[in-house]
Amino acid sequence: MARLEDIAQTVYGDDSRKTIKSFDIIGDIAIIKIPDELVDDRRFIFAREIINSFPYIKVVYRQVEGVEGLFRLRRLEHLAGEERSTTIYREHGSRFWVDVERVYFSPRLSYERRRISTLVSKGERVLNMFAGVGTFTIHIAKKGAKVYSIDINPYAISLHLINNRLNRVEDKISTVLGDSSKASEYVEDVDRVLMPLPELAIKYIPYALPLLKDGGWMHVYLHTRYLDDEEEALRTSEDLVSRNITDLGWRILTVRSRVVREVAVRTAQVVVDVEVSR
Repeated sequence: MARLEDIAQTVYGDDSRKTIKSFDIIGDIAIIKIPDELVDDRRFIFAREIINSFPYIKVVYRQVEGVEGLFRLRRLEHLAGEERSTTIYREHGSRFWVDVERVYFSPRLSYERRRISTLVSKGERVLNMFAGVGTFTIHIAKKGAKVYSIDINPYAISLHLINNRLNRVEDKISTVLGDSSKASEYVEDVDRVLMPLPELAIKYIPYALPLLKDGGWMHVYLHTRYLDDEEEALRTSEDLVSRNITDLGWRILTVRSRVVREVAVRTAQVVVDVEVSR
């Protein structure tokens, strides 16, 4: 099977060193990024060659812009293959309907979704404040937890409901369309709160804390810039989360963090796992 670098060399020649070295694969859809200076008619040839070289890929999109707007959507350009944006994505034994144009989704969080699910015990009550199509939620529900899953995007919630049934966990999930700032209307006394939206996580800490049991856990996701190394990003993230919690009168029992991935030059996505007490 050809490598992406080989395809780029064939299509772009000497310019191939400027092209992508990897791409996101979601089900049978590939999403690629191409530098602005190479956005010409060759991108369509490049996309067709990807489909010819990788039989499991049926659709290729180019990411035109990054995540933006209330629903965190990527602006995409269809380059080759079938004219559709929906697909079935498989991960850790679960299946998910995803629409790459109308919901936020990243396959690069696969390990993180598995990691969080391993922390959850049977019988826990968990709140997911930014649920999307339900990937974190469904993995957690399969561990025997009761999950309250909220998202503001109505189309994401419609897919979430389908995915609950697809994975046979609909009895373990309460799926809610709405803003998580109003989560107290749906749930309280949870063991764990998941906040996988870096743009809003810090802002929503005051809404999450009152819903936690004493000794509960929060998983707060951030995009953190650093100057020197990732250790700096971890320290900065832990300090920011801890300060926002203690300023509200809560106590930190345990805090730890890890880099989930690099999202830009000297910018890391960091998750801070923090155990709190009233």
